[in-house]
Amino acid sequence: MPESSSARIEILCQPPIAQLVLTRGKQNIIDLQMMDELTQALDEIGVRHDTSTVILSGAGENFSAGVDIPSHTRDKVETMLRKFHDAIRRLARTPKVSIAVVRGNCLGGGAELALVCDIVITSENATWGFPEIQLGCYPPVAAAALAAVVGQKRAAELVLTGRSFTGRDAEQFGIANRAVAEHELGATLSEYEQWLKELSPAALAYAKRALYSWDAAHFEKGLTRAEEIYLKELIHTEDAQEGIRAWIEKRKPGWEGK
Repeated sequence: MPESSSARIEILCQPPIAQLVLTRGKQNIIDLQMMDELTQALDEIGVRHDTSTVILSGAGENFSAGVDIPSHTRDKVETMLRKFHDAIRRLARTPKVSIAVVRGNCLGGGAELALVCDIVITSENATWGFPEIQLGCYPPVAAAALAAVVGQKRAAELVLTGRSFTGRDAEQFGIANRAVAEHELGATLSEYEQWLKELSPAALAYAKRALYSWDAAHFEKGLTRAEEIYLKELIHTEDAQEGIRAWIEKRKPGWEGK
């Protein structure tokens, strides 16, 4: 794949490493176009025999502050979830070793992208979180996958409170492999690149397939169920609609509990 640039994803492939950079404004907000581009890029990289590793990062100061909030409205949410979960599934299933490099904000859908990567390197002062509950929603990917990474109680805390936490916390919780000072991110990534460059792309792909053979089936079932609850039940509640409206109107939501 030649070096290329698009409106939402920048791609640089130098075998055996491929780099995908989220690029949309200062916060790298994930919109429908970015979801489509990410899915396509992962499909193209996935069939390359000379590539073993895909690195996901954000342009500028932030990884990603999550999915575009207006895309959560009732008339758009089904398309949004389908496209976003297509991208998530591609990232989770790719035979390539996936590495997320996180700095700045890593929130909502952005945190979910990092969550499903094999290896996560984060700056220790990055801001992580799954804040969807504060909008009257919930994060389906985190609901399906987070407990396997951090344990049920910690997952419940993070999803049900929506509180933010630091990169150092992410390492302690088990979401990140390494939390380092921001200026050390490049050197830390280089260490992983050097290790992986010495290894067989085919062996890494089969090892990854075996490593996730149990979790993959449970993740797929869990995500399908979480998506079903979201679309058939949650999105029809008054509180879900109120949370999105309040965010768009820049006011505090008034919850009715129904």
